[in-house]
Amino acid sequence: MDSQPTLQELRRAVEQSLELVIITDTAGAIEYVNPAFEGLTGYSGKEVAGQTLGILKSDQQPGELYEEMWDTVLSGNVFHGIVTARKKNGDTFIIEQVITPLLDKQKRITHFISTARDITDRRRLEAELQQVQKIESLGRLAGGVAHDFNNLLMVISAYSELTLDGLPAESLLRHNVGEILTASRRAADLTRQLLAFGRKQVQSLQLLDLNSLLESTNHLLPRLMGEDIRLNFIPGDELGKVRADPAQIEQVIMNLATNARDAMPRGGTLTIETANVTLDDDYVQDHSVVVKGDYVLLAVTDSGAGIAPEHVARIFEPFYTTKAAGKGTGLGLATVYGTVKQSGGYIWVYSELGLGTTFKIYLPRVEGTEAKDSKATSSAKCPHGCETLLLVEDETAVRESERDFLVRQGYRVLAAQNGKEAVRVSRDYQGPIHLMITDVVMPEMGGAELAQQLSGERPGMKVLFMSGYAESAVRAHGQIDIKRRFMQKPFSLRALARKIREVIEANSAASATTSG
Repeated sequence: MDSQPTLQELRRAVEQSLELVIITDTAGAIEYVNPAFEGLTGYSGKEVAGQTLGILKSDQQPGELYEEMWDTVLSGNVFHGIVTARKKNGDTFIIEQVITPLLDKQKRITHFISTARDITDRRRLEAELQQVQKIESLGRLAGGVAHDFNNLLMVISAYSELTLDGLPAESLLRHNVGEILTASRRAADLTRQLLAFGRKQVQSLQLLDLNSLLESTNHLLPRLMGEDIRLNFIPGDELGKVRADPAQIEQVIMNLATNARDAMPRGGTLTIETANVTLDDDYVQDHSVVVKGDYVLLAVTDSGAGIAPEHVARIFEPFYTTKAAGKGTGLGLATVYGTVKQSGGYIWVYSELGLGTTFKIYLPRVEGTEAKDSKATSSAKCPHGCETLLLVEDETAVRESERDFLVRQGYRVLAAQNGKEAVRVSRDYQGPIHLMITDVVMPEMGGAELAQQLSGERPGMKVLFMSGYAESAVRAHGQIDIKRRFMQKPFSLRALARKIREVIEANSAASATTSG
């Protein structure tokens, strides 16, 4: 029995193939395209008949590839390549293309047959994976150096604060010391950015109403943007809540606004809008990495110069910047990307040269009531106290600066350089210890283990943890209340004083309620 397929069967196979099939003559003029070609490109067979493959040429594809393509097939060889092409509507897509010369009995080329597979989604996923891998590797690096760097910044900022407090108001040195303190805080911000784009930053998650957050943030934006930039805020109706760190989301808004300002040196319009959206199957089909569901959209649009296509693909890479030397670190958008991802969201950028740029951020919508933000202790004042504190810190300079400050604030301070010494100090001291302030990661015995051991011996003693390590390292050292009983180094001494009062007074109130 003859098992060879008939011509009609071969035709049906080509017509029903999911791959694009194109047949051209030796000059490259198209003679046939199958339905898969029509469905993907938007061109009908009649529209492309007699045209060359140049009709699909994209600005994103270098011309050298087409030269290589023709040199290969005209010499009788098969061409294999990845090509970025353009649809009829202008959208680009990526194909894995094979072009084979068809030969007659005399081995002369009579036609070329091109088969192509759409790999746009695969390339998008690969690009996303590469971006995640870059972020993760740099995040690991940032997390590794954060501890030592943050401890150094703690020493610089703490002694600057102590020196500043000790200088008379008329001293000329106040300006110099203030500059040192400002520089140390900027360095601390840089560390936080490194941890944020690496998704290593400690988060204080709350139920947020983005409209309320934006209303407070918008008071700061006019000073940031300047008088020649008009601000539009378009809040969505009955906006859903998101679960995120308000400080980090505020930083996202400020970073995007700063970028928009730089893109509009001659003025323009910045529009910030929010809305409830549902990302359905159709959206997910075009954005493979997205999980369908309900989201809150935060869109930031400027009327600036726009971003060139070759920069868009790399815009979220750490340290990648198109700004002049000294004008940017390349961390702003990387920080935005890391924060959005850490919050479980997605971010996309849409831009055209001369027409401006829009960043769209989708954060998962959650149910629940808005958390009350207690700021009873967030006053600029530096509170005093009279309680006994156990300060446990393995870095001598950090420990001594904090001890000096707390003694000035009226506390009795017992100091220890590690967990084992803290146990001895606690057992030797006969009076009450109201609060232990301890580093999390220390040699011999870490803060969490220390707190667990002393909890049985001093059940009334409260604990405040601190660390310069990234969140993953902190959590790996035991059960620690990141939100309420933890301070991420570097912090100011005034912030430490406020946190101490917050922990002591909150627990005093709780004890009073329980005893009543």
